[in-house]
Amino acid sequence: MEDNFSAANGKVLVIEDDIIVGELYVNSLSDLGYEVTWAQDGEAGLKAALQQQYDVILLDIIMPEKDGRAILRELRAHGDKVPNSKIIVFTNLAQDDGSRSEVEKYADDYLIKADIKPSQLIAKIEQLLSKSA
Repeated sequence: MEDNFSAANGKVLVIEDDIIVGELYVNSLSDLGYEVTWAQDGEAGLKAALQQQYDVILLDIIMPEKDGRAILRELRAHGDKVPNSKIIVFTNLAQDDGSRSEVEKYADDYLIKADIKPSQLIAKIEQLLSKSA
């Protein structure tokens, strides 16, 4: 399932299966003027990312259909289809150093959901977007 929330500060794709977390990020970003698309499983998220250009992709690791690591690898393998997208991986999953470094190699940022407030996530998004401007 994909839902679009219209706005004007930039395009953000949220790939997150947790309804509470997804709604929190979608509402926070939409309130600030971002155009937000929300995909609630990995397959829908990958499809959305490859069909339309987003400024930022927020990517959860553990999801149904396709996990975030697989999505991340596919997005970077198709870099020509997502040339300007900044990818922020966020998860509550504790990872060993090898798994985390693999994810960090392909992502523009890596955040632990339990440690970050919506305002901090928004600051990270704005920081990444200002670097690419």
